[in-house]
Amino acid sequence: MTVPSAPPPGRRARRRALLSAMALVLVASCSGGGGAGGHDGKAGAAGAGDPLFPRLGNGGYDVGHYGLTLDYEPEGNHLEGTAVITARATQELGAFNLDLKGMRVRSVRVDGQPARSSREGSELTVTPAQTVGKGREFETVVVYEGVPKEITDADGESLEGWVETDGGAAGLGQPTGSMAWFPGNHHPSDKAAYDFTVTVPKGYTAVANGELKAKESRGGRETFTWHSGEPMASYLASVVVNEFEVTTTRAGDLPVYIATHPQEAAAGPRMAKLLPPVIEWARGLFGPYPFSSAGAVIDHNEYVDYALETQTKPYFESAPDDKIVVHEIAHQWFGNSVTPRSWRDMWLNEGFAQYAEWMWEEKQGGRSAQRVFDDFYDGKDPESPGIWAFPPAAPTAATVSDPPVYGRGAMVLHQVRKAVGDRDFFAVVRAWTAENRHGNADTARFIALCEKISGKDLGPLFDTWLFAKGKPAKRA
Repeated sequence: MTVPSAPPPGRRARRRALLSAMALVLVASCSGGGGAGGHDGKAGAAGAGDPLFPRLGNGGYDVGHYGLTLDYEPEGNHLEGTAVITARATQELGAFNLDLKGMRVRSVRVDGQPARSSREGSELTVTPAQTVGKGREFETVVVYEGVPKEITDADGESLEGWVETDGGAAGLGQPTGSMAWFPGNHHPSDKAAYDFTVTVPKGYTAVANGELKAKESRGGRETFTWHSGEPMASYLASVVVNEFEVTTTRAGDLPVYIATHPQEAAAGPRMAKLLPPVIEWARGLFGPYPFSSAGAVIDHNEYVDYALETQTKPYFESAPDDKIVVHEIAHQWFGNSVTPRSWRDMWLNEGFAQYAEWMWEEKQGGRSAQRVFDDFYDGKDPESPGIWAFPPAAPTAATVSDPPVYGRGAMVLHQVRKAVGDRDFFAVVRAWTAENRHGNADTARFIALCEKISGKDLGPLFDTWLFAKGKPAKRA
């Protein structure tokens, strides 16, 4: 195996400075203070301090559970909602913020008492009747209604939020879209359990994360109750409504629920056959599957051009090929269970999911992972254009889903694998998913784990492939 050459002088210092800056941002994001409502330390921050989306999320509290009761009418795209948010104050709170874009807020209560609320952009500021003491659990109930918004990503092209589809709608949240259909702390660092109760016209199916606990019919409408008990970042929460055909099966001990749009009918049975072996293969590489159920939603959506790793049931805008399925299932470990501390660490999600595609291709008798790496490096792979535009560890809000985060992110992992050998590489992978299960982690932590398990100084490798601008020399 080729040992990476040393980086130019000063590059390691720049890498360490970047990691230190990232750590300072995260410390600042957890400190609260400075939010709407005052500067006396009694207001939670109006933003989590994310380096890419500084106003996303909020400070001063940690959400433990969302109870979302939704009534949706596809004709007119009208949504009525009640969000019950159970949180613990991380500081004394005279006021705090929730992210909510659009919709009309009808009432807000905190611990059963009416609370004042005001709106500024996507910030809903709540002032409870009594200050919430530090460390105390409190419950906020927001009643709201209206026509949910579609949100255009920072790239100016992709749609997210509450997206109307062919016959229904899909709640898609990456990176900021969840605020379009429920109020919350919409930063990936604040994960919570969820319960969804969704009422739709008879004949429609409402699919959400987790397991279906009940289905009831009354007065020409049907109510679906879903429970997602493992912690989930809000960008992975999803409700999808349409006249779906439902297929159920199992992947070992896991119940599998697949909802398929009638115009993609053939994809349902095919997905039922594909998911179990993909999940079992991924378990062998990445460790135990991190959730209580699995599945997929296969929609017929002409308004988005992407699949999304919504937790337990990846969303596909149309019938996917095998590699896309592998990609989104890999995300259940990388991104969903182990969630980045900030959006700057997105390469840890997408690099692993892309690398899973490479390993699956090799398993199926196609190109080896090394050959795919070479094709990316040489510009021969159809997904390779643009991978050298910026370092994977330095996206902007507009480029967080661009090729360097995916393709070059996967190349970083392949170079680590070559440098430490298969035994240590997969030991790193399994330790990463075990030690950070249902939590948040960042780039600095990943590098430290790689060096701890391998016993090698991998600084030059990460400097070259993860942090440096431009196309590295192939020997590096």
